[in-house]
Amino acid sequence: MRRRKTRTRRLELGAALAAALCLSACGGAKQSAPPPPPPTLSRSLGSSLAAQSTAVADALAAGDSCRALALAHTLQQRTIAAINQGRVAAGLQEQLSGAVNSLVSRVTCVPPAPPEPAKKEHGHGRHKGHDKKHKGDD
Repeated sequence: MRRRKTRTRRLELGAALAAALCLSACGGAKQSAPPPPPPTLSRSLGSSLAAQSTAVADALAAGDSCRALALAHTLQQRTIAAINQGRVAAGLQEQLSGAVNSLVSRVTCVPPAPPEPAKKEHGHGRHKGHDKKHKGDD
């Protein structure tokens, strides 16, 4: 059951980021004037953000939700920094930040359960000789 959620999150993340990064591929009806150039990201920024989102998905797939959350927060901080530095076109800022914020809100850190203490077996070596009669017991 947990694997299905991980796969779903990975697909949703991929779809959200692909939509944000590939927005320029969407077209509309033909217009008489040439449309303005679509908003773009630099190849290096797009690759960096995609690699970071893949790291989040990989951590989720490995069952390490706490690491995934930490990586998602880092991705969010870097996305905000890129937007503030003017490295993300205005037409992509809302979609990109929305996709990243949605990712962060869906990842929950669930620490692994602590290992169960070793169970002691009763009757093996603790009360030896209880069934034996002692000299004064007759």
